[in-house]
Formats: sequence, C-alpha cells, structure tokens
Amino acid sequence: MDFTSDKPIYRQVIDFSFGQILTGAWTAGERVPSVRELSVQLSVNSHTVLKAYEYLQAEGIIVSRRGMGFYLTADALEQVNQARRREFFDTTLTGLFREMELLGISIDEVVSKYNSRS
Repeated sequence: MDFTSDKPIYRQVIDFSFGQILTGAWTAGERVPSVRELSVQLSVNSHTVLKAYEYLQAEGIIVSRRGMGFYLTADALEQVNQARRREFFDTTLTGLFREMELLGISIDEVVSKYNSRS
C-alpha cells in the first residue's frame, strides 16, 4: 500500500486485489482472504477492505457465500480487465488529454510517438 498516493486507500485495496487476480495468486472459484485477514495483511482498517470488497462484488468479481466468505467468480479475470479498461478511459485517458492540451501536444504527435516505439 502506498499511503503517500493521492488515490484513496480503498481504491489501493481494489488495485491490490486486481493484482492478486491478474498474477494468479487468487484464482477463479476459490476463496479470497476475509475482510479481517486482508485488513491485517495490508495494515488497513477493516471498513476500508469492506468498502473495496463491496466494489468488487458490485463489479461481479467476487461473491459472498453466507457463512463461508468471499469467492472469486469464474469470470473474475475478465471482469477485472473490463473494470481496468473503464478506469483507463474514464480517468487515465481524461487526465492524459488534459495534460496534452496544457502542453500543446497534438494527437498526431502521440500517434507518431506510439508508432515509432520499438
């Protein structure tokens, strides 16, 4: 966790969870750490982890099984990729366009740079 980041801690917990899914540390259909387990592991408040888990549930990445905990859905990896793409287009790209405008960088310059990378 990067407590110096401008990103809210619950979003950092979400990013951590995404990383666990993308690397295969958490696999589809298996139980993920409980709210308490993850809050201890990351040294954050359990309410913060709960807020992150609520987001993951709303996105269809985890499901709650009464009395058993949280489990990754079968399509969790696909859902993570879709959520990250939405964040890229809604946040990252918007910020990038704002910065390009401030610096006077055209989309043509960006495309040219993109096409010349090795």
